Amino acid sequence: MAQPAPSESSQDPRYTIERYLALFEDGALDHDDRVELLEGVVVSMPPSNPPHAAAISRIMRALFEAIGRRAVLRVQSSFVAGPYSMPEPDLAVVPGHEPDYDKAHPKTALLLVEVAHWSLPQDRLTKRAIYAAAGVPEYWIVNLRDGWVEILRAPDRKTRLYAETSIARRGEHISLVGLSQVSVAVDDLLPGR
Repeated sequence: MAQPAPSESSQDPRYTIERYLALFEDGALDHDDRVELLEGVVVSMPPSNPPHAAAISRIMRALFEAIGRRAVLRVQSSFVAGPYSMPEPDLAVVPGHEPDYDKAHPKTALLLVEVAHWSLPQDRLTKRAIYAAAGVPEYWIVNLRDGWVEILRAPDRKTRLYAETSIARRGEHISLVGLSQVSVAVDDLLPGR
């Protein structure tokens, strides 16, 4: 007896990283398109506004000065967070040296940072789950709405949650879990009031 052909609905509709990258190779997406892959969905990223760009610049400088050559600092670059997610965190501190990433995007990170204003719900929900599931030990949300940094640590891959959460405000310092004796001032991360 003949078997019915599989229906479209029986196939996983999510994009894998390979299918996502093929969209660029095939010309369906252009490398100038501001998109990222989150949980198998191609998501557009809003354009950067001046406070967002200023915060990224400040964080980049503060982290670069703090970590030196002990790790690699990547800015708005792809991070492989599983088979269905390749986000582009605003900043990533990854282990090793620059040549380690000449041919492949990092799959591990010491710290990922998202600068959030309009993206705050997505950064708190979707990206938090993605980064926890990937085992990223520390995730900061530089919250431009409220003027503080949300610090998430101790990821649980199974539950896709961080066990430790705290808020760092102006006047405080944040120590990096993945790099001993490295800390940055919250005032150095946030744009002026």
